[in-house]
Parts: sequence; structure tokens; C-alpha cells
Amino acid sequence: MNNFLSQHAHEQLDHEMVMIEVNLDDCSSEVLAYTMDQLLAAGANDVYYTSIYMKKNRPAYKLSVLTSPTKQQELEEIIFKETTSFGLRFFPVSCHRLGREFYKAKTQWGEVTVKIGIYQGERIKFSPEFEECRALAEKHNLPLQLIYDEAKSIAISQNK
Repeated sequence: MNNFLSQHAHEQLDHEMVMIEVNLDDCSSEVLAYTMDQLLAAGANDVYYTSIYMKKNRPAYKLSVLTSPTKQQELEEIIFKETTSFGLRFFPVSCHRLGREFYKAKTQWGEVTVKIGIYQGERIKFSPEFEECRALAEKHNLPLQLIYDEAKSIAISQNK
């Protein structure tokens, strides 16, 4: 199909990833957002926060960072320098990633890249790129969901 940008069609099993975690009960949301940006810019595979409660029922966040072992030290340094943490934990994790193809869906408002997830050779997930949908929604003064739904529908009908 000529609307494909690139193909990474094979599933991947990676048994050499590291999860870094730290509980933060005294760190502002602005600092947390900045830290997330720094971690992603430094090459973290994924960064997320989970709401938790710590001792004495204090509300807090658990920062979780998925990375390769080669990036671990750099990312730990960012966490120590940018947050209120005095310690963290890390452990090995395995990841199973779907194969991916990227398809250009031609909507009536413009092209949108749709990421297609492939599991055991079958296309099972279709995810339009948010920023492209957003740009078209703003440009045409339309609801974001309308752009998103049309791009997804086109990708599914052309690739199932």
C-alpha cells in the first residue's frame, strides 16, 4: 500500500529493560511535569505518575520510568537533581511490543498518520496521531474527535 510511511511489522520481546520508581510526597506538580519532560528528552522509553498514599496517609505520586540499562544512570541523575527524592528503586522488566506500521489516512481535511499495531501477523490496533488530528481540528474549527474518528475509520477500512 502506497500510503505506508515505514514498517516495523515484527513484534518485539525485550528482556533487558529497567523500571525505575520513586515515591514523591513533597514535590509540586510543576516540578513533576518538568521532570517528565527532562526524562523523556534524555531517552526514557516511558514516564508516568500514579497517585498513591504513603505513611500517615499522605497523598503522593509514584514516578515510574521505563528505560534501557544504558540510560539508567543518566535518568537516575535527573530524578535526584530535579525531584525531592532521597532514594529510588529499580528492577529488571521484560516488555512485549506490538509490531507497528504507519499509514497516512487521507481525510477530507488533510492527512493523518495512523499507527497500526500488529499482533501475531494481524492488524489489531489503529491509533491516529494526536498532534496531527489536533492541528487539523484547529485549522478547520472542528471537534478533535471528528478528525480522530475519520482517520481511524479510513485506516481500518483500508488495512483490515
